[in-house]
Amino acid sequence: MSDSLLTVGKIVNTHGIRGELKILSHTDFPDVRFAKNSLLQIVNPDTMEIIPVHVESSRLHKNMYIVKFKEYNNINDVEKYKGWMIKVSKDQTVDLEEGEYYFHEIIGCRVVSEEGEELGVITEILTPGANDVWVVKTPSGKSILLPVIDDVILDVNVADQLVKVHLMEGLL
Repeated sequence: MSDSLLTVGKIVNTHGIRGELKILSHTDFPDVRFAKNSLLQIVNPDTMEIIPVHVESSRLHKNMYIVKFKEYNNINDVEKYKGWMIKVSKDQTVDLEEGEYYFHEIIGCRVVSEEGEELGVITEILTPGANDVWVVKTPSGKSILLPVIDDVILDVNVADQLVKVHLMEGLL
């Protein structure tokens, strides 16, 4: 079940005595995820225990979201959830614009050069700043870092799990 869930945040602490939680957001759509009545899943990263909850209220406070779930009204009820992940099911994803992709759609894609040479598989996505960087693990076990820019990424076919790239000088 947890394979079909996407992480949208992490519970880092409690807030006050009324059962509110401080959540570090891992989503580009916090207004959707933490909206009133949204269905979320609290997931224990160790045991994979899943608890469905509904958002009663939320607000941004010092780069974190303070979220109150309808199911809990007391700090003693929510204290045990520190460190747990906040997830949503994949069918709750927000539609993206052309040329935008979710991380889970990119990780696992095969990467080929424009000449058709097999380079490897995308294993990780780094977000250092100006643009994302896709980490490609080659068959020999080495890593290639591909900046996600138009000059390098030529075509992304999520359905076929295939990415075509232009290898600029210095990328290998």
